[in-house]
Amino acid sequence: MRLIVGISGASGVVMGYQMLKVLKQIPNMEVHLVVTEGAIKNFECETDIALEDVIALANYNHNNKNMAASISSGSFKTDGMIIIPCSMKTVSGIAYGFATNLLLRVADVCIKEGRKVVIVPREMPMSCIHLENIRKASNSGCIVVPPMLTFYNGANSVEKQIDHIIGKILMQFDIDYKNFVTWKGND
Repeated sequence: MRLIVGISGASGVVMGYQMLKVLKQIPNMEVHLVVTEGAIKNFECETDIALEDVIALANYNHNNKNMAASISSGSFKTDGMIIIPCSMKTVSGIAYGFATNLLLRVADVCIKEGRKVVIVPREMPMSCIHLENIRKASNSGCIVVPPMLTFYNGANSVEKQIDHIIGKILMQFDIDYKNFVTWKGND
């Protein structure tokens, strides 16, 4: 399987880092990474994770300014894309097809080629503009997985909450994740 992971400048870049760590453990998984300038700043502000450690988890790292990268073409076959976290600026670019950087170009390519694009929008509260852009992205084929808190699974730590979010994202690609606790019901 070949996935593109984008980490944009929204708060919560640690989710993108954790996603890369999980994907690294999956046999035959090829990961192409795009990290935006805003995400780099957020890694510095929010974590003690070095950018080199993030990049090391991917098979390939692409500069967000390189619009001629291999992944910018529809002829470069992938199984889809995950943008985690996804800033509202990135959501807006996706919603309006405004591909001014590699991350947005790749999302645009995946949408036009009918490939899965999972976005994890991070903003709170959301304005009607944010909601409209998310709706437009969804209508274009994006799968919207907001990083919502869950309680039924006993996720009583930030790490377990992130595990749940990652599990929900990977479900979209039919990938099982051992740390994902599903709803069991009360039958």
